[in-house]
Amino acid sequence: MQDTSILGAESHPLHLHGFNFFVVGQGFGNFDPNKDPKKFNLIDPVERNTAGVPSGGWLAIRFLADNPGVWFMHCHLEVHTSWGLKMAWLVLDGKLPNQKLLPPPTDLPKC
Repeated sequence: MQDTSILGAESHPLHLHGFNFFVVGQGFGNFDPNKDPKKFNLIDPVERNTAGVPSGGWLAIRFLADNPGVWFMHCHLEVHTSWGLKMAWLVLDGKLPNQKLLPPPTDLPKC
């Protein structure tokens, strides 16, 4: 997730519903896909469901998408959500039984 300087000088606490994630990297300025991934912590990263994107910087996260559904990720500062600092993750069914959405109940009214 890349922050931009046009949004001001404050950090953005991003929260992901439905999952915990691992913060594998973060930095200031623009993310450099050639240099920054070499510094990622893939051994013992911090686990969170909310993490701050540094002001004018970026945050790299990793998570196992094993909880099917549509999950909201957003900045915890409410006004920032209205500015577009939000997204939805679409997680499809996995191969294992505990990675599949349950069917609707038989008594669910039809639309």
